[in-house]
Amino acid sequence: MTQKDKLLYKVLRGTVDASVSFSDLCRFAIVIYWSDEDEAFIAEVPELPGCMADGATYQSALANVEIIIQEWIATARELGRPVPEPREQAIRGWGALMGLQPATV
Repeated sequence: MTQKDKLLYKVLRGTVDASVSFSDLCRFAIVIYWSDEDEAFIAEVPELPGCMADGATYQSALANVEIIIQEWIATARELGRPVPEPREQAIRGWGALMGLQPATV
């Protein structure tokens, strides 16, 4: 079984790694777009290679990718691999969205 298969198995089983905090999830930019080919919304996390999910709605794609981010980080930690730092723009953007700091251009 490949790492990707193991990750998919965890997600399908609904296993959630409690060691990955909400702040871990919020640190990364998420790009969501409609795919005609897949007939679904696709959510990608540019800082985490291969980290993506889909959903029939924008909200379900976002919910699904939050699970995948959690599993991506947990798997990287299990394998002793580094978790990339988020880009500074993603942090500023999230902070502005949450009202934590003014948006800057």
